[in-house]
Amino acid sequence: MRTVLISGGGIAGNTLAWWLARHGIRVTVVERAAGQRSSGNPVDVRGPALPVVTAMGLRDELAAAATPVTGMRLVDDAGATVARVPMSASSSDPGLEIPRADLAAILHRAAADDVEFRYDDTITGLAEDAGGVDVTFAVGAPRRFDLVVGADGLHSTVRRLAFGPEATHVRHLGVWVATLPLGAPADDPYDVLLHNSPGRLVSVHPARGSALAAFIFRGGPVDGFDHRDLAQHKRLVVEAYAQQRGWRVPELLDRVRAADDLYFDSVSRVHLPRWSRGRVVLVGDAASCVSLFGDGSSLAVAGAYTLADALADTADHATAFDRYETWHRRRTEPRRRAARYAAGLLVPRTRFGLAARNASARALTGLRAAR
Repeated sequence: MRTVLISGGGIAGNTLAWWLARHGIRVTVVERAAGQRSSGNPVDVRGPALPVVTAMGLRDELAAAATPVTGMRLVDDAGATVARVPMSASSSDPGLEIPRADLAAILHRAAADDVEFRYDDTITGLAEDAGGVDVTFAVGAPRRFDLVVGADGLHSTVRRLAFGPEATHVRHLGVWVATLPLGAPADDPYDVLLHNSPGRLVSVHPARGSALAAFIFRGGPVDGFDHRDLAQHKRLVVEAYAQQRGWRVPELLDRVRAADDLYFDSVSRVHLPRWSRGRVVLVGDAASCVSLFGDGSSLAVAGAYTLADALADTADHATAFDRYETWHRRRTEPRRRAARYAAGLLVPRTRFGLAARNASARALTGLRAAR
C-alpha cells in the first residue's frame, strides 16, 4: 500500500486525505496547530468545488453550516447606506459561504476514521531517494513515506524545504488583511457592512452567530515581517488606521489592541514554475495562492480532488503530478490574473476611485430592482 504524508490539516489537506484514503492509500496528516482551529473568515465553496463536496456526501452538512448573508452594504462615516449589492448580483456562481474553520472541521470529520492525524508537530527535514522520502519532525520520530504533499498554505514548510526560501516564490500584492472575531452577533445578520476610505477598508461580517471584523489596507512590504508576531500585527493595523475616525473604526481598533486572536497577513501571490519536485508536490495555497481575491478555498478543494484522482489512476507519481498540474493550472491562472482587479473594487486607492465604485454599485442595484 502506498503511503502519503500531507503537511497541513486545513481545507486542501483534509479534502486530499479523504480522497486518497478512499482510493486505498495510507494517509498521515501532520498539522502544526494543536487541533482544528476555531476561528477564520467566511469563505466560498463554489464552482469546481461543489461537485467534489457533493460526491463526498457533505453538501447538506455544508449548507447547514453556511452563513445567512444575502448582501453587501456600503456605509459612510455616519453608518448610512451608500449602496446595497445582493450577493446574487455580486457573483454569477454564489455557491455556499461558510466560516473557514467550519469548512475545515467538516472535511476533517469526514476523513478522521480513515486517516492518521498528528497535531502539534511539523516537518523539519526531507531526504528523498529513488524509493521514497525520509521525513524528520520537530516532535515525532522520523518516518519514511512514498510521497509528501505540502498543503500547508501561503507560508508552506514543505515548499521551503523542497523548493527553496519563501522570498523566492511569494510576491506581496500591496495589500494587507487582518480579521478579528467580535464575540457577539452582528446587528444585521444578513448584510456584510463595508466602510471605505482611500486605500482602506473596514468591514463587519455577520458570519454565523459571531460577527467578524476585517481590516484590508494598501501598503508595501514590511521589513522583518513575521506572520506569527501578534504584537507586530496589532501595531501595523493600528498605524494604518490611526487617522480614521468615521463609522466604527475607533471602536474596532480598540478591539485590535486588546485581541488575543487576530489573523494578519499579506495578500500575496505564489509563483512556481512547477508544483512538484521528485516525490514532493504542493496543493492549495502552497502551490498557487492569490490570498483573499483568488477563490482559494474552492480551488483548494478542486485541486485536492484532482491530485488524488491522478494518483489513483497511475502508480507513476511523476505522471500523476504532471496530470494534476496541467489540469489544475487551467483553473488557477484566470483567478490569479483577476486579483488586482478585485483589489481595486474592494479597496480603491483614491476618493475618485471610491466614488466611481460606489456609483457602479448603486447602478447595479438599480438595474436589478428594475428587472
